[in-house]
Amino acid sequence: MDLLDWHRGRLSSRRLAVLVQHMPRDSALAHSLHGEAAEWTTADHLLAAVVDQLAEANWMFATVNRDEDTDPLDPPQPVPRPGSADEEPNPDAVPPPDVLPAMEEMAKFFA
Repeated sequence: MDLLDWHRGRLSSRRLAVLVQHMPRDSALAHSLHGEAAEWTTADHLLAAVVDQLAEANWMFATVNRDEDTDPLDPPQPVPRPGSADEEPNPDAVPPPDVLPAMEEMAKFFA
C-alpha cells in the first residue's frame, strides 16, 4: 500500500486511520510508540505473574522452614516488565495522538 494513494484521493482518510490503528504488534510504528511493551502479549504478562507468584511461594516456604539463627532471606525480585519505573523512557518515541489529524493537516504533511 502506498501512502501517496491517500494524497491522490484513492485512499480515504477513514481507511488510512483504520489501517494505522490496527497495525500488527510487530510493526515499526507499534514498536516506536510502545517500545518493548508492544512485544509483550497477555500470555507473556500472565506467565510473568505466575513466575513471580511461584518465586514468592518458594521464598515463603524457605523462610518459614529455615533455622531461626540464620540471616533472613532476601525476598525475590519480580520479573522485569516493559514500562516499569526502572526502564528509561525512549526520547524518540512519538506520543500516541488523542485525535486523528484533520484532512488539511495531513495534506500539509504530504505536500
